[in-house]
Amino acid sequence: MLEMMMAFFEQYLTPKMVVFFISLMPVLELRGGLVAASILGLPWYEAMPIAIIGNLIPVPFIIFFIEKILTFLAEKGPIKKLANKMITKGRDGGQKMMEKYPERLMLGLFLFVAIPLPGTGAWTGSLIAALLGLPPKKSFFPIAFGVLTASVIMLLLAYTIPGAFGLK
Repeated sequence: MLEMMMAFFEQYLTPKMVVFFISLMPVLELRGGLVAASILGLPWYEAMPIAIIGNLIPVPFIIFFIEKILTFLAEKGPIKKLANKMITKGRDGGQKMMEKYPERLMLGLFLFVAIPLPGTGAWTGSLIAALLGLPPKKSFFPIAFGVLTASVIMLLLAYTIPGAFGLK
């Protein structure tokens, strides 16, 4: 998927813009952006801030607007039952967890975003925060620090390891 996106974007954009747009996308996010930067030969010190900014831009929009979208879908959308269930279960679970373990919940959100595995990242972390009804201002910082931590891990994976094996 990353190769396909890179091939498409490379025709029209500079390497920095490729990294930015890949980092904006769900699923690929910062992880894909930094791997693309490494493949495109972009220095890590230029790629890292671009990928971080690209990955963080969607976070406030997801946190603030996903609830409104789900509420609309629960009232008028084709997936009324599913949207209602997501809202109800998320709110109930989030409320209980915030009462019992507020610090652990934010730590868990940070770790979820920070560990660069498929299915984790800023997009999914933002969705989780919004569905659980976490305060947007409080949930943004664990997500942002998770993105920063993931960027360091991905820099090591994307830039250091291939060089150690003579792949660059």
